[in-house]
Amino acid sequence: MPSPQPDRPDHYFTADPGAASSPATVELILSEGRLVTLATDAGVFSGDRVDPGTRALLADGPPVTEGGVLVDVGCGYGPITVALALRGGPDATVWAVDVNERARDLCRANADANGVGGQVRVVAPDEVPEDLVVDQVWSNPPIRVGKAALHDLLRRWLDALRSPGGQAALVVHKHLGADSLERWLGAEGWPTERLASRAGYRVLAVAAATSTRPSTASSNSPTNDPEPSA
Repeated sequence: MPSPQPDRPDHYFTADPGAASSPATVELILSEGRLVTLATDAGVFSGDRVDPGTRALLADGPPVTEGGVLVDVGCGYGPITVALALRGGPDATVWAVDVNERARDLCRANADANGVGGQVRVVAPDEVPEDLVVDQVWSNPPIRVGKAALHDLLRRWLDALRSPGGQAALVVHKHLGADSLERWLGAEGWPTERLASRAGYRVLAVAAATSTRPSTASSNSPTNDPEPSA
């Protein structure tokens, strides 16, 4: 049985992948019947197919805020980014954020190829405006960066949600700590609801915090779930 997030010869969350380029294309059919064709390459996450977690998130996630400010955290080559721009309508703005330069280049090209390039801002994490406020955060997050880094990443973006009314949509496999992450989110002050479970993937809706959150010390508390291997 394949791993939910298979290892690659070169980590997809490095800034400058060393894997030799090997261009390819994949197809994604959205639930509304729209066919999206995407360019991929070696050295990016799930370059040989649209990851099943991403498919689950796009199938079972909440409605996209029309005309909103949206963020795809860990955008890769852009399947979520392109879907958000198409579903959010021409007035939506999608920030596509990734550390991987090759992935950013592909995401930018795929947005252009699918007619939504004018709505998409593809950036590295340090290029995001510090005062950016967003209506929705979408992510198939990079679990393999480790728990501490993942929690820091989620804090940064969940704290950017518009309050009240902002929402995040996340997908994580149960074998990679989805249930412990769901508990952590709630304990940190972000109301969290499981929207769906599909082939082991948990699709979570996370509401913006409406009051002061607990101390971040809680994120260092041990859990009984195994730490995913890098």
